Amino acid sequence: MELDATLMPCALRDVPQVARAAEEAGFDALWIPETSHDPFLAIALAAEHTKEIKLGTAVAVAFPRSPMTFAMTAWDLQQLSGGRFILGLGTQVKGHNERRFGIRWEAPGPKLREMILTIRAIWDCWQNGAKPDYVGKYYQFTLMTPFFSPGPIEHPDIPIYIAGVNEYMCRLAGELCQGFHIHPFHSVKYLREFALAEIEAGAAKAGRKLSDVTLTTSAFVITGADQDEMERSKAAVRSQLSFYASTRTYRKVLELHGWGEVADLLNEKAAAGDWSGMADLITDDMLEVYAVTGRPDEIGPKLREKYNGILNRINLYLPFHPGSDLAFWRELKAALAG
Repeated sequence: MELDATLMPCALRDVPQVARAAEEAGFDALWIPETSHDPFLAIALAAEHTKEIKLGTAVAVAFPRSPMTFAMTAWDLQQLSGGRFILGLGTQVKGHNERRFGIRWEAPGPKLREMILTIRAIWDCWQNGAKPDYVGKYYQFTLMTPFFSPGPIEHPDIPIYIAGVNEYMCRLAGELCQGFHIHPFHSVKYLREFALAEIEAGAAKAGRKLSDVTLTTSAFVITGADQDEMERSKAAVRSQLSFYASTRTYRKVLELHGWGEVADLLNEKAAAGDWSGMADLITDDMLEVYAVTGRPDEIGPKLREKYNGILNRINLYLPFHPGSDLAFWRELKAALAG
């Protein structure tokens, strides 16, 4: 199992230092989310200041951009990084698409499927001279002239990962993608009894195997050097879990454990802005299921025990930054590697 890091929101001027530190610490990949900053600008800087670490979006919000803009950006970043770029896409939820990005929300699964096919058609045109003839319900690509084509690059096979929780996205990952970003809000029961089976079904549709899809996640951990740190860590995880679990899209992750009614209560409290009340609904039993708890030296072995044979890559829902305890991360990497 490979160990990755996530770039916490920071100013662009700080990205090179963080990226270099992550590479020097031995992380296998650095993931950049789209939260309060554009992830692609950060990846360009990280690519320029590193040599080996993989760089990817986890995730870029799909529908505010077109397939052509994604294709162009990914092509340039793949060339700049020497083949280290991973394009990670996610749909986000209806409210953010309509109210934050101001775009129409329609058929997110089928629309993302077409976006992936369109991006690949564009890359095929640039690399191999394929005719631009993709026409779908939501996107089309039927025009490319030499003036607008960047032409072939050395590493044209850019991996596409998607994020998701429910059946359609799991199957889409299996059918079309090189990787799947498993949402941090998950359990081993959800993975074994639902997600893996759906990914495998999608893979079979395309004549592929489950092993053709790289599975990665950001894992919640509760840890600290003393009891006070442990309690602060527990409170932070409890709060973040309540935020994710309040989204109706993620209800299945609670339902599988008999906690479906908690999802409804969390949704009601979120609508009312009762954030502290939401956290109170996350019990210790839930923390046991959705997080890993232990001393810093116990986290690596516990994560390996929990995810070995399921995941290919993992990072922690903990910040990495220059000055982090490198001994902790290196011990974690060694434990995950076995």
